[in-house]
Amino acid sequence: MAIQRMDNVGIVVEDLDAAIAFFVELGMELEGRAEVEGPVADQCTGLDGVRCDIAMVRTPDGHSRIELAKYRSPSVRGAGPRNRPHNILGTHRIMFAVDDIEDTVARLRPHGAVLVGEIARFEDSYLLCYIRGPEGIIVGLAQQLR
Repeated sequence: MAIQRMDNVGIVVEDLDAAIAFFVELGMELEGRAEVEGPVADQCTGLDGVRCDIAMVRTPDGHSRIELAKYRSPSVRGAGPRNRPHNILGTHRIMFAVDDIEDTVARLRPHGAVLVGEIARFEDSYLLCYIRGPEGIIVGLAQQLR
């Protein structure tokens, strides 16, 4: 049996409102917010006493989602520095196709976005960059050149 689709990527954050604002400014749409708790949440996560606020944001085409989660209990465990380098083991970025990379970076700066390197040109195909957003999340941006 094959998978049907990738449903979402989950990211644990401390400031849920700031993370929502960042991804909405990027162009995602807030699909909804909810509180998650109880036996199913505990069983699924392998944690006891889960109380978590979540928000689901989706891309405009409706095909991709990010689930942002703020744990109220059990308390969040730190994962080390938020300015980790790009070559660290594990999930390291989410990549989005954008129409105008420079405009996107400019709009995200007031939401805390900082370029990890610089905007780079890959042949005559793409402009690419990585930005660090809220909670140290690295977001890749790709603008296809026509």
